[in-house]
Amino acid sequence: MPEFTIIMPCFNAAKTLNESIGALLSQTIRDWELICIDDGSTDDTPKLLKGWEDADPRIKMLRNIGKGPSTARNMGAHHATGEILCFCDADDLWVPSKLETLHRAFLDDSTDGLFGRVAFFRRRGKADAHSTVPKAPLSVPLLLGENPVCTTSNISLRRKVFLQSGGFDSNMVHNEDLEWLIRLVGSGASINGLDQLHVWYRTNPQGLSSDLVAMSRSRQRVLATARSFGFQPDRRAEAIYMRYLARRALRLGHYGSSAIYLTFSGLMQSPRAFLFPLRRGLLTAIGSLCAPLLPKSLRRSLFNR
Repeated sequence: MPEFTIIMPCFNAAKTLNESIGALLSQTIRDWELICIDDGSTDDTPKLLKGWEDADPRIKMLRNIGKGPSTARNMGAHHATGEILCFCDADDLWVPSKLETLHRAFLDDSTDGLFGRVAFFRRRGKADAHSTVPKAPLSVPLLLGENPVCTTSNISLRRKVFLQSGGFDSNMVHNEDLEWLIRLVGSGASINGLDQLHVWYRTNPQGLSSDLVAMSRSRQRVLATARSFGFQPDRRAEAIYMRYLARRALRLGHYGSSAIYLTFSGLMQSPRAFLFPLRRGLLTAIGSLCAPLLPKSLRRSLFNR
């Protein structure tokens, strides 16, 4: 059995699929299997997946017709044979040393899950921004404010821990990864960050405006899960969450009404929580108001972390 099972949901991913799988083939550790779940694609995704399956015995294709990425990830986990599950979306890229880094870190039996830093990009090899990694393990209060994991492509954990968690909520389309992480750490799982770049995340600013509305609605499900573990969200957590979304909007280049709305919403919840630390909060507030007028190079430096 392989050490790692990589799970990749695929839907109309023909433009990026080969690049994403190619990054997996470049891993310095080869002890892995890749389970690709096609979710009813209407482009060449199934054809490409069949070609990869025929070319490499480590790659397997499953079908999950139109049931969504959460169901696809759960399906992949139940077909996995690796001890450690890793998720990778079909448009994201891993750095070549990611699995090697995870292999060493998972030698600590007390570690249930790991994540690293994320580089946000539009053109390969050129990062528009980077995520940061907290020094402490993930906790429910931390996740109620910001999600430092950023993307499902950045999380890896022991298969037995995933199965015990019940997997992703298939009824959620937005924030399903955050709700799942809260269930994980709320149940006692130890999820730690590694201060090393693991994932290149391909940004898509066009979908952000509609996503923000859906994310706001799904936020209520996230809060309900937190309450089930005895954590009551407060105005401070909501302010930090609004700052997180505002920074995400700025990172994705979505300047204007969305970033401004999120900034003012956060300031109304708790000015202090939103603004401090100043290198994050104050710069976010200034950026939301001034970003459209700033030179591109200055914007990148302001929102890089």
